[in-house]
Amino acid sequence: MESLIHHFKLVTEGFRVPAGQVYSAVESPRGELGAHVVSDGGTRPYRVHFREPSFNNLQSTSAMCEGSMVADIIGAVASIDPVMGGVDR
Repeated sequence: MESLIHHFKLVTEGFRVPAGQVYSAVESPRGELGAHVVSDGGTRPYRVHFREPSFNNLQSTSAMCEGSMVADIIGAVASIDPVMGGVDR
């Protein structure tokens, strides 16, 4: 019973993390997927920012299409294979 009460309190209240910030990265198929979390010492993060690799990869489109025709933009974007949901975020 004590274990159940402890689990319930942990789920409802959360656990306190030390104040500070951390950046953690994971290698994904399209590049580095990172998360920057800032904590003020409470049970919820103060700020969270995700770094999507597709957004940075899509910025290279202008350099790839320089000197080409408009129809070549489709091939340039397709070669990057971006996830537009991550770009929109």
